[in-house]
Amino acid sequence: MSPTGPRAAFRTRLREAVEAHGPLCVGIDPHPGLLSAWGLDADPAGVERFARGVVEALAGHVALFKPQVALFEVYGSAGLGALERALADAREAGALTLADAKRGDIGSTMAGYARAWLGDDAPLAADAVTLSPYLGVGALAPALDLAVATGRGVFVLARTSNPEASGVQSAQAWVAGPGGSPPDTQRSGAGHRRMREVAQSVVDALADHNAAHAGGLGDGSAGAVVGLTRGTTGRDHGLDLAALGGPVLVPGLGAQGGTPADVAAVFGASGPSGALGEAGGPVVPVSAREVLTAGPDHGALRAAVGALNGSLTG
Repeated sequence: MSPTGPRAAFRTRLREAVEAHGPLCVGIDPHPGLLSAWGLDADPAGVERFARGVVEALAGHVALFKPQVALFEVYGSAGLGALERALADAREAGALTLADAKRGDIGSTMAGYARAWLGDDAPLAADAVTLSPYLGVGALAPALDLAVATGRGVFVLARTSNPEASGVQSAQAWVAGPGGSPPDTQRSGAGHRRMREVAQSVVDALADHNAAHAGGLGDGSAGAVVGLTRGTTGRDHGLDLAALGGPVLVPGLGAQGGTPADVAAVFGASGPSGALGEAGGPVVPVSAREVLTAGPDHGALRAAVGALNGSLTG
């Protein structure tokens, strides 16, 4: 729980893990079908054996583990206990974890979520957590601030792949911006405003946060979730990520239809920084079922990871 020594910024540790093990993030998703394929029951004991087996097989072989919290929560306290033990296994093995919880609320509730997933003494503490910004990026301040204080990270949903998201994420909104006279800029009583897609305004807010904490324990602590496939509009996220100054999590590889070639086409060259330059990144593609269907044999799981990492970096 509490760190035993100084902790580097999350993005620094993620860069090092990508350099050592390749860019792949493996989801720990105990779907009933996967549990059955592993010869396990769809119950808390089966979920625990599955999750801890993934960590045992792949710690030291992947940059990041991403347990899908909902698939543990469905089993109640026993399921969360299984997640707690899998996170502890990963921590003991020196592997990075991202709790895919997609939390987002206001005030003391958001502060509670932040402590639950990012607090040094929290039973479910991970190295990072996913957040939903659609009560406003500013409402995420308790988690953003605690990530800075503890050297952990957050990944905030910006552009997701599901077609239902486009009505919200692609909507246009006026946001505060610099002066000038481009066609998408207007003067208001509070200053200049720019027209931006909601998804881009999320990225811009994260970029401002990262710029304010560059060089310290919170350097690059705010990452963005940008799906590899953009709903029904193809493989083009349509976002300007150049100023983000943080990592990018890229779901959609494998079972959701995305390929390593799509990662290269959409995000540029793979590697610690991808297309975002030394001031940004790394770009971390996610796969779960494509890797986990190779289990439970440890050698087969590692071979699947090696092949996918090779395709991403080749």
